[in-house]
Amino acid sequence: MSANARSEVPPSTIGVELREEGVVVEYLDGRTTLYRGAPSAVEGTLTAAPGKEMHVLVTDPTETEGVMTYVNDLKTHDEILEDTGVGRVIFEPGEGEELFPGVAARRTGERAQIEADPEVAGGRVFVFVEDDWSERSFEIVSPPEGGVGSFEG
Repeated sequence: MSANARSEVPPSTIGVELREEGVVVEYLDGRTTLYRGAPSAVEGTLTAAPGKEMHVLVTDPTETEGVMTYVNDLKTHDEILEDTGVGRVIFEPGEGEELFPGVAARRTGERAQIEADPEVAGGRVFVFVEDDWSERSFEIVSPPEGGVGSFEG
């Protein structure tokens, strides 16, 4: 495998702090990132525009730790993900899978979709959508009509 190859990486448990100004993630290597802004509530399914990166964070019931997975990220080196505890999944168009219980991701064309049922997930489900010019924060607050993994509606 070449040094530039990207592969799927399983996530580890990382620290989370919910603040008024946003969501702080503490990685296994001790670094922190602030995803700015109060997350916008979304019911069931979130679809990102083409070219956007999606980071999915599922907290535990205490909201002090969780697991994070990057969806279709091809920029971050595997070693960085492993050192930070962040996971990665890579899908071809039409592919998808359950990331965590109650949280599924899928690629439709050039867009990624995340579906979640926070009750099944056992915590809060945040999705951070960003590119080189902008970042937005979302919280999926209820399941999609057809259930997680159905990708209907």
